[in-house]
Amino acid sequence: MSQQKFPPGWDEQRVREVLAHYENQSEEEQFAEIEAAREAEGFTMMAVPTELASEVRALIARRRTS
Repeated sequence: MSQQKFPPGWDEQRVREVLAHYENQSEEEQFAEIEAAREAEGFTMMAVPTELASEVRALIARRRTS
């Protein structure tokens, strides 16, 4: 079996906690979380073509580290 790789600051426990959070949400809680994200100041949500997603993630990562 291969060794799991996690992003910096993440481990198996954190992944399990995030999964549990989303698996246990009601539909109302899901909707409220989506609406809160849409209304967050300083963020824009948009559709990105799948083939460009990795480039967009890399651009965001570079911006965060600079």
